[in-house]
Amino acid sequence: MGKRYYCDYCDRSFQDNMHNRKKHLNGVQHHRAKKAWFDQFRDTAAILHDEQIKKPCRKFLQKGICDFGPGCRFSHMSEEELFNLKRYIEEERQHKEDYEDRRISGRSVEEWLSKREKKRAALASKGDLKPREDNEEDEAERDIPQQLFSIPDLPPSLLPPPPGGWRVRANTEWG
Repeated sequence: MGKRYYCDYCDRSFQDNMHNRKKHLNGVQHHRAKKAWFDQFRDTAAILHDEQIKKPCRKFLQKGICDFGPGCRFSHMSEEELFNLKRYIEEERQHKEDYEDRRISGRSVEEWLSKREKKRAALASKGDLKPREDNEEDEAERDIPQQLFSIPDLPPSLLPPPPGGWRVRANTEWG
């Protein structure tokens, strides 16, 4: 039977020889499948730019369907979809800028961790392991970099303690 060549883009296999492989790789169906695969990973700004350049597809606007599908040279996006795409790109850009600003304006997490470790080492070397005062805890809480508070959906074990500390019940029964 011989070796078989499998094309991931086309989800097709055929006998592997130079003639068949060359014929397949230069075929229109393979080029379309390859383009469709890589279009999945395109940047939203590039998609918006391409869609704004294209004229609206008359057949798609009239009937809601186009015979050419995604291969159509005209745009199948409505004005509302273009607006939503613009808004999404703007939000994405704003989020990226906010993240960069927070990173630049505040100390990095690595700096904070090293400073915290130095404080703990200094306390341990002095032998001073007694609990801190309330004002020192508040100062340490304010000292936490803001990047740590902006991470969404942290598990409870990684959340910072509440401002007043954890409530402890004296009459807690286990079991």
